[in-house]
Amino acid sequence: MSRPFRTAAVIGAGTIGLSWTALFAAHGMTVRVSDPRPDLAEAVADALEQFAPHLTAQGLDVSGLAAHVHIAADVTQAVRDADIVQENGPENVEFKKDLFATLVREAPKHALLLSSSSAIPATAFTKEIQDADRILIGHPFNPLHQIPLVEVVPGERTSKDAVQKAVDFYNFLDRTPVVLHKEIPGFVGNRLQHAISREATYLVQQGVVSPQDIDKVLTNSLGIRWATVGLFLGQHLGGGPGGYRHIVTHIGKSMSKSITLGEPSQDPELEEQAIKAVEKAYGTSPSTELSELRDRKQLAVLSALQQASKTGKESN
Repeated sequence: MSRPFRTAAVIGAGTIGLSWTALFAAHGMTVRVSDPRPDLAEAVADALEQFAPHLTAQGLDVSGLAAHVHIAADVTQAVRDADIVQENGPENVEFKKDLFATLVREAPKHALLLSSSSAIPATAFTKEIQDADRILIGHPFNPLHQIPLVEVVPGERTSKDAVQKAVDFYNFLDRTPVVLHKEIPGFVGNRLQHAISREATYLVQQGVVSPQDIDKVLTNSLGIRWATVGLFLGQHLGGGPGGYRHIVTHIGKSMSKSITLGEPSQDPELEEQAIKAVEKAYGTSPSTELSELRDRKQLAVLSALQQASKTGKESN
């Protein structure tokens, strides 16, 4: 049986594009990368070296990784025989309009055209493109070669076949695709993240707790629960015999009466206060040591979850 996904074009080689490049190559795909940055070849080589241990920890064979990756002279060369095109350009509607018009024209007719956009829905930049049925969002979370989730968000004119092909592709990469039923700015993950961030910033500004303690609260309670069973299942399990219904009709109503979520201030002095608190805790610029510690912890969590799921299946 032939492999359906052989060649990928990565358009835009910033943080997200470089992670896609490494992940695609680690799954045996030929990858062509296009970006106007003058240090493109060096950036790609450094990324492959940096990400190789993370990919190995996920059971992927990274021997000869660089041999799968080629630097393209331009977008046209990058997409010339691509099965998949993953765009990672600026969050700018006009930029994406022009770029996707080019992609539709230059990429093979069977190629799936995906955008890593983290906030802009596909419909916003495809209204003037006639052949928009194969364009949709494939939004990952950084670092995407570790974090499995990809939000698959079809535009108003995206075909059902394209959505299924995107799901098949991300499954092929051992990601976890989630298809949104309708477009919404920011999609789902970023909206949830934004809501939590707003309340956390409010609590810091009000002097209730420090940034370090906010992170302790998340990593030692909610983060553990959400990483294992998610939000709604966690609440359903926490409701005892009454499940989620008990949570909503009893605890939920009580909390709604007693808790009013805060609105973080946009006053420059208070914003600066929150920024300085975070910088005091973790430094003005994230250190390599902190990034490496994050990577080790994330990979350990993923490995533990996979092992727990495997053990559960074997015992059934």
